[in-house]
Amino acid sequence: MTGLSAVLWDMDGTLVDSESLWSITMAELAAHLGGELSAATREDLTGSSLRRTVTTVRREVGVPDPDDAEGVDRDGRWLLDRTFEVFARGLPWRPGAREALATVRTSGLPTALVTSTYRELTEVALDTIGREFFDVTVCGDEVAATKPDPAPYLRAAELLDVDPAWCVAVEDSPTGTASAAAAGASVLVVPAGVDVPARERRTFRDSLVGLTVDDLRGLLPLGAR
Repeated sequence: MTGLSAVLWDMDGTLVDSESLWSITMAELAAHLGGELSAATREDLTGSSLRRTVTTVRREVGVPDPDDAEGVDRDGRWLLDRTFEVFARGLPWRPGAREALATVRTSGLPTALVTSTYRELTEVALDTIGREFFDVTVCGDEVAATKPDPAPYLRAAELLDVDPAWCVAVEDSPTGTASAAAAGASVLVVPAGVDVPARERRTFRDSLVGLTVDDLRGLLPLGAR
């Protein structure tokens, strides 16, 4: 089968402005551990996994053994609990995101949410976003490797029973874009404050405002449209 088979949506920074909330809770974790998170490190952690995030924060603030598994688990739990509190207050939409989700859903195309965020936090975010927009959801604690590894997007395509080559992923970060591209999808990149390098099968857009299914279909390679 050729033609657009599914749309695969990232969550943080793409659909909702949760990256700004993660910035707050990561800074709070750094303070909790007795240090401060630099802007450069925060930018580097955009779209990252929980374990890498916690380990990096611990290293940044000078924890003697930042890779200690017990300490990473403990501080990861602290970060999840704090972020849960923040997410529960509601998440602000990225411009045009809700309308874009509705447009794709109305078209009948299969959809997936593909996020590095753990399931328990994703469920809270879905209270704002709406579960009805997605056929499947893939979370960071449900795959063997997280973004930038292709595993999350390959798993989403598997659950939808589609070929990733006929899918468009919508992403905002270098990490997520690399993951989707490595899985074989075409990627619509809508940066949310962090630059994403331009490469093959990556198309850039300032926002999701006015996005149409024809726009997404046009991102596939010519032979796949």
